[in-house]
Amino acid sequence: MKKLFLSLACLLLAAVSAVHAADPSSPTSQADFLASLHFEQGDISLPGNIATLKMPPSFRYLAPADAEKVLVQAWGNPPGSHTLGMIVPADVGPTDKNGWGVIVTYEKDGHVKDDDADSIKYDKLLKEMQESIAEENPERKKAGFGTLNLVGWAETPHYDKASHKLYWAKEVHFDDTPGNTLNYNVRVLGREGVLVLNAVAGMDQLSQVKTEMAKVTAFADFTSGNRYADFNGKTDKVAEYGLAALVAGGVAAKLGFFGKLLALLLMAKKLVIVGIGAIGIALKKWFGRDKESGSGNDVDVDAGPKVDLEKR
Repeated sequence: MKKLFLSLACLLLAAVSAVHAADPSSPTSQADFLASLHFEQGDISLPGNIATLKMPPSFRYLAPADAEKVLVQAWGNPPGSHTLGMIVPADVGPTDKNGWGVIVTYEKDGHVKDDDADSIKYDKLLKEMQESIAEENPERKKAGFGTLNLVGWAETPHYDKASHKLYWAKEVHFDDTPGNTLNYNVRVLGREGVLVLNAVAGMDQLSQVKTEMAKVTAFADFTSGNRYADFNGKTDKVAEYGLAALVAGGVAAKLGFFGKLLALLLMAKKLVIVGIGAIGIALKKWFGRDKESGSGNDVDVDAGPKVDLEKR
């Protein structure tokens, strides 16, 4: 079960297509598309007032409806994503060849304890994740899907205890895709859940994304009452996983997955699932269930924002 948990986590949370966003078919349509988007700047209150973005002029924000337009019309994802919006750089458009964005979601799975911050052996965790993917590749191949390889950390996980923010990036190679892909992850721990910031970009943009994500995490934070320090041990729920599981994908174990489920979840070989709760939408899509039982507990797969993305 541990191997399956690690394999699911890496495959579901690290996979992102290396191919850039598909531009609209002509300069005219591209201009019309960009004109249809409402870019916001300055101080942004995210839906539900769960968190705020105090953005400098170098960034712009797209509300959930406009973020959905970018994901579906410009990046070729299926409709139905549920996000808190998207952060994009001000100097490049989301339809440009070098365009990239930070997809924002929120996972209300409980207060994540950071007691394991100093004891996590990330090199060992990486090796286990790599081994798990290698073991599952024959199953993927048998099912008719391409294999993949977790090349390594594009940035080794590290946790800022003062701000309660966790950073890491994975480099992944798909056997049928030129170049390697990048998934840059930031998790901001809060009172009742985790703010998820996932940068979608090509591996060749690592240096740029790493620099820009440092700025993004500096201006993204929970509102008063929702911060990590606001946790009330008497009333608030504690998450069933810690920091190590955030990197490896804690909910995979909580949902109680079984061996054959892996191949089914990976029917789209470049599937990107942004955020932990998004695993639930994959379950619902392929099994038609509203709930999946794991460890004796029912898990509502519709709880919390879920994003099922393939950036082409």
